[in-house]
Amino acid sequence: MVIPNVNFTNKFRRSSSLSTKMQSAVSERSPLLGEGSQSRQLTSSTLASAHSHPLAHHDDDDSAVWRKVLFNSHSTPGTESQNVAVKTLATVWHVFKVTLLSSYVNFLLIAVPLGIYAGENNWDSTTVFTINFFAIIPLAAVLSFATEEISMKLGETLGGLLNATFGNAVELIVSIVALRDGQIEVVQASMLGSILSNLLLVMGMCFFFGGLVNMTDSAGQGREQAFASATAQTTCSLMTLAAASLVIPAALSSVLQGTSDDGEQSHTILVLSRYTAIILLVLYVMYLVFQLRTHKNLFTGGPESPAASDVESATAVDSEDEEEPILSPWAAIGVLVVTTILVSICADYLVGSIDDLVEEAHISKSFIGLILIPIVGNAAEHVTAVVVAIRDKMDLAMGVAIGSSIQIALLVTPFLVIVGWIMGQPMTLHFEMFQTVAFAFSVLVVTYTVQDGRSNYLEGAMLLGLYFIIAVAFYASPASL
Repeated sequence: MVIPNVNFTNKFRRSSSLSTKMQSAVSERSPLLGEGSQSRQLTSSTLASAHSHPLAHHDDDDSAVWRKVLFNSHSTPGTESQNVAVKTLATVWHVFKVTLLSSYVNFLLIAVPLGIYAGENNWDSTTVFTINFFAIIPLAAVLSFATEEISMKLGETLGGLLNATFGNAVELIVSIVALRDGQIEVVQASMLGSILSNLLLVMGMCFFFGGLVNMTDSAGQGREQAFASATAQTTCSLMTLAAASLVIPAALSSVLQGTSDDGEQSHTILVLSRYTAIILLVLYVMYLVFQLRTHKNLFTGGPESPAASDVESATAVDSEDEEEPILSPWAAIGVLVVTTILVSICADYLVGSIDDLVEEAHISKSFIGLILIPIVGNAAEHVTAVVVAIRDKMDLAMGVAIGSSIQIALLVTPFLVIVGWIMGQPMTLHFEMFQTVAFAFSVLVVTYTVQDGRSNYLEGAMLLGLYFIIAVAFYASPASL
């Protein structure tokens, strides 16, 4: 959910600051968080009018106060009050206001209490699943916002580690709840679905829409968008390793069929999966050290398009300004804790309705886990990646798509195997054969697509086409699968 590469994030903040200064827009990171600039920047004509019309001046003051109360992201009247009750209420409202306006999808927060009420009062499973499905989408965006606010105070390394930890917190919470209920098939499908949605859907949309908007150069000739191919190839190598970690258990299971009883075969696959998970976690830690410490220069960006280079070079000084956190660290931590609790509650009701939903809607658990659940945790992040790609910032877009895939493949999935080990649940890396084949082919196609460091709308259409083929295949599969 959160952009895993802190250098990409810093560059995005600088670009956001630049765009704000050039276009008088609000923050890209929190697009609804206006700073009340229009209410504070009174023109000379407005001042003259205020002097001529005292009543109008009074109305303007009232309007400015209300704008500050409702929409100013940096201050709220009453937060500096000596009255403890007033200060507390104003501070709580300020945190709520800033959090609510941090993303366009937060209007869906109305579904959170409704989803909890529906689950608590045993509404039909389809309704409970649907409402809690939409409730978790804005909660994921809020979780991402709070994590970003905290990481901005921690510095580059600790901030990067925090982003790595909470980058896919929603998927992790939903999967742990499902694992507790013994929904191992749903957990496996949701992990694979998160990877495929990032590799194929998000990257495909970035290539497609970014390629369409930036199709021609200043001379009217066709052009391609550029990104750092070395970074993409490094991460794709890790994805290939992750694919191998799924192929090997599937291959071993096929070899063991007919040569040993089911109990011995399951035990062998379980042992292989658990030790493989430990190895993958160690490799992920090494990847973080490689990315954040020893070779972070490789992840600071690559060849940029002429348009992006021209804009940045024209305002090199301005682009060095970094966005400051809006919430205090303790307020951000409070938002993070409350949001995590709400995600856990909604996830509990969502997972609890899956079995009845499969029977009523006649769809497979694999389709729910592979296609539907990944949308819950990644919707806001997907929109961010596509918007950035349209603005010709392909290094950042690639960081979102591939970075999230790496987190799921090398951190979340093996961590869930360890959690299943602790819970006594037989969570393994032995996925269904079709899931494994789909993942392996997807990694292969993506690797060939990004190896030249360039993209266009046709490559995006191919990635999207592969994703929809896989989605249709799982939708058409029997509900018993």
